[in-house]
Amino acid sequence: MRRYAPWMRVVHLGAFLVFGEGTLPKLRLNLPASGWFPALQYLPWPITEANLSYIELFFSPHLKRILIYSSWSDSEVPHDIFPAIALTISILPTSALQTILAGDDYPEVLWVYLKDSFSSVILRCGPSFTKLVSPIQLTDAVTNHLLRLPNLNTWRVGGPPPNYSASSFPPAFPPLTKLILRGDAARGWVSLFNRIEDHAYATQGRTPLSELKKSLESLKVEAHLDPILDASFASQIKLFRNLVSLAIDAHCHDMDGVRQCIFKLNNEAVAELAMALPQLEYLFLGRPCFEDTCATTVACLLSISVHCLKLKELQIHISTTNIVDDLKNISEDPRFQELWSLPKCTLTDLDMPQKGIPLDGPGFEIVANGMVDIFPSLKFRQGVSSIWDKLNKRIAAR
Repeated sequence: MRRYAPWMRVVHLGAFLVFGEGTLPKLRLNLPASGWFPALQYLPWPITEANLSYIELFFSPHLKRILIYSSWSDSEVPHDIFPAIALTISILPTSALQTILAGDDYPEVLWVYLKDSFSSVILRCGPSFTKLVSPIQLTDAVTNHLLRLPNLNTWRVGGPPPNYSASSFPPAFPPLTKLILRGDAARGWVSLFNRIEDHAYATQGRTPLSELKKSLESLKVEAHLDPILDASFASQIKLFRNLVSLAIDAHCHDMDGVRQCIFKLNNEAVAELAMALPQLEYLFLGRPCFEDTCATTVACLLSISVHCLKLKELQIHISTTNIVDDLKNISEDPRFQELWSLPKCTLTDLDMPQKGIPLDGPGFEIVANGMVDIFPSLKFRQGVSSIWDKLNKRIAAR
């Protein structure tokens, strides 16, 4: 340990790592003046009862990145050690800290309890801090502190924004490249962005969102049961014209025993979104619907293909119940003639519902030919279903 520990940059404390009897107490007893791991830069820490009392032995003033996650399920988490966990987190060294990764959303009760201790750590982070991925809903003071950090580029937001008035908007947002919004926080943040654009006074052509609108490349809205995929929400996203990846992970669900489709976009709304985001390479608009009752059809795919020429991967919540007739209609409708003549994207990965797609006969040919006319480089996800495999073979032979 004395020979090698001072040189270590990374130490993995696996959740099931078993130390020999007395190992950790001996490390504490023989602790060097400079600590055991003075050069440590990355520490993955699964919180366990066995390592909790000794984890500070692995702290380093040069710590740049820490991953903290729970080894318990919601039903197993021992509430009696919450204070010790909070105290340990609150003393994390932050002078060189750049990244905090705080596990998954569960056990939720633990992350709620740790709100204050995590907040105290983040408030001590300085300009070098670049990445926060956490399920924790932070205080308004911590949120405002993060917005002042000039190099913050990745942020998973665990809660809604502070209740800003038009006179108290943040002076500037950091140049984030990746923003992840928990479903229950998403609408509040996107609404705030639009309020700022509508009301903020532009100084020399700049608003608090000027840097964010240029820098943001990836926006993800995590799964939530609210019908967040509606025309209003989609319209607000259009601020971020440089998005390369947009993922809204809404999916249908049972509500009091009744299945509901929460996808509220129509073909026109999807087309407007595609026109506003020409840099997209990855687009995920909801998961395929088990009810197949939404208002979007294959008609919106043509708009996506001609307006998002860089698109490589698409997952979309559309109705395929009448896909054969829908493809016939857009091939004959004069409103689509100009789109058919335009260049198409080189999409190679498509995931959509398969209800209504015939397995053979003229209908099968119409679907295969129509889909490859929209996406000339198309490949459905291989091995996922017999329909996709059969369509792939037909498209490859075309």
